[in-house]
Parts: sequence; structure tokens; C-alpha cells
Amino acid sequence: MSEFDALPDSWTIWNESPDQCILVFRPDVFDSHEFPAPCLPTLYLTHGQRSRRPGSELDPDPTDPWVVTLFLEPEVNRDADHYDARTDAVEGTIGLAERFADGEIDYRELYQVPREEYFEKLDELTGE
Repeated sequence: MSEFDALPDSWTIWNESPDQCILVFRPDVFDSHEFPAPCLPTLYLTHGQRSRRPGSELDPDPTDPWVVTLFLEPEVNRDADHYDARTDAVEGTIGLAERFADGEIDYRELYQVPREEYFEKLDELTGE
């Protein structure tokens, strides 16, 4: 039994390790053919800041928070949520994934320069 069993079907675990998990929304649709690859909606669950790159020699401090961030593109993201424990962060990640899949996240407000075709596809996939 995975800790992500309650994850909505529209989200896929892309990569998982003890200190991070990367989830992607509908990679079958946002596959770089119709939309640029950076437009793949992505959730990052990381222990400590996401800027700590994989393979870095610095392990997160045990007191570092767990951080959950939704990215629509590398420079377009929702403010991160912070949690003290991984179990709480996993629950928060699943909740955010559900809200996104159900159309409850206003992704338009995250953009300074809107991508109308992209928004239309997200609207269609999230039931808006």
C-alpha cells in the first residue's frame, strides 16, 4: 500500500525518494506535442527547499520543513505549503492534487502573461 493511494487518477508519480516526490498532471495530454514540456503541471514534495538539487551532497536537516509546491511552468508557481512531518505533507499534496483536478485552483491568477490555449485545455480537464 502506497502513501499516495488516494491520489487522483489524473496525477502520476513521476519520481519518488525519501526526501522528495514529483507528481505530474495528465502527462498523456501535456506531453510536449501540443503544449511545451515546461507546461506540465507538477507538484513537488520536498524535504527542505526545492532549490536543493538532486545529487547535491547536502542532505536536508531533520528540522527542515516539508514543502509542497505546484508549478505550472518553471517560473509559474503557487505559493508553497509547509509541513512539519512527511505524513502531513503527503496528505497536503494529495489534497492539493484533488483540488487542482476538481478545478478548485485558480491557475490563471498565477500568470502575468496568460496562455489562453493552455487555460482552455486545463479548464476542460478540470471540469471548469
